[in-house]
Amino acid sequence: MQVDNLRLDGLKLIAPRVFYDERGFFFESYAFSRFAEHQIAVPFVQDNISYSKKGTVRALHFQSHPGQAKLVSCIRGTIWDVALDIRPDSPTFGEWEAVVLDDQDRRQLFIPVGFAHGFCVLSDDALVQYKVSSPYDPQTERSVRWNDPDLAIRWPVEDPILSTRDRENPLFKEVFS
Repeated sequence: MQVDNLRLDGLKLIAPRVFYDERGFFFESYAFSRFAEHQIAVPFVQDNISYSKKGTVRALHFQSHPGQAKLVSCIRGTIWDVALDIRPDSPTFGEWEAVVLDDQDRRQLFIPVGFAHGFCVLSDDALVQYKVSSPYDPQTERSVRWNDPDLAIRWPVEDPILSTRDRENPLFKEVFS
């Protein structure tokens, strides 16, 4: 397994070791001890899977308390995955980083607590799996508008498919003023 630190502190791109043969492939998608060796000693408590069609944007979501670390994988298709730094004391507060995740190289994105998360589906459809460090709680669920002009996230889609909620999320400055 190869783990690369990304530009925003705490974000890590993980490339698992994949074993191929005539039957297909095998890889270890998560092992606490191996991840802990790379400073990802997070006790994940819930796994989520979403299915989305091409052009869907799901963004930018987070849990206010206690927060959620995430380990994101695209198990079918291709997504453009975004993490937005929402840590007020961070030198990169309000900055974002994006990576492509797909079912070919099987890379994963580790997102620590203190980030909002979203993705855009680039393939015909996509299955996205993400482990989280705290259970979903509708009372602490928060969001930032996916296309907030102050954030200037360059989503790779012209006319996205959005939920009503994602279309109406507040702007970053409304959430963090």
